[in-house]
Amino acid sequence: MNLLESVDRCKLPKHIAIIMDGNGRWAKEQGQDRVYGHYEGVISVREIVNACAEIGIQYLTLYAFSTENWKRPKEEVDALMELLVNTIRKEIEELKKNNVKLHIIGDFKSLPAICQQELNEACEMTKTNTGLNLILALSYSSRQEIVEAARNIAIKIQQGELKPEDINFQIFENNLYTSAFPDPELMIRTSGEYRISNYLLYQMAYTELYFTDVHWPAFRKDNLYEALLNYQQRERRFGKTSEQIQKNLNQHV
Repeated sequence: MNLLESVDRCKLPKHIAIIMDGNGRWAKEQGQDRVYGHYEGVISVREIVNACAEIGIQYLTLYAFSTENWKRPKEEVDALMELLVNTIRKEIEELKKNNVKLHIIGDFKSLPAICQQELNEACEMTKTNTGLNLILALSYSSRQEIVEAARNIAIKIQQGELKPEDINFQIFENNLYTSAFPDPELMIRTSGEYRISNYLLYQMAYTELYFTDVHWPAFRKDNLYEALLNYQQRERRFGKTSEQIQKNLNQHV
């Protein structure tokens, strides 16, 4: 039996978030420069997007470029932006064929104009697709997202659209980049690092975390299925006891 056959299709997470880490370290192990690792990482993106679409995952968020990544050497950043543009151009037909709808979250306006143009066109060309929602976090910072949400709410209060006592979880969430998406149930980080690196800090309050030593360019479908099988062995309690969860399950049988 292969790993996919072991995955329970009835217990899939609706939303998976991934920190695609280890491109540079993988490239170094191959005796190549860091940019080579980013190019090879695109192959993993393609395979995992296709795997999620095939198995029935509804939302997949990929941490593609953080606001902190702008601090990297200019030649690496320039190469990443060029890679982003070329990848979107090459993959758009594949996204359309696989019924994948593309979304972008992050400080979109900080991206080079050509990147903004290509991404806008890709989002427009896939907007009627009804399968997997692929969300790219680009120039993304969760702390910045939270501060912007607070600022937007403050402006609405100043303009008389809201009262302070009206603010609740729903109103706050409506002002996040991710307002149109459910919170991730599973977060995968590759390359053996055990942190979440300013990624979806508010949204991951009850997300199951899965860490693997596999570098992103080597991450394939079977690695995804291993993460899903691990997730399906966990009990998600959301502050309740195991007995409460089991009682609730029995009532719905």
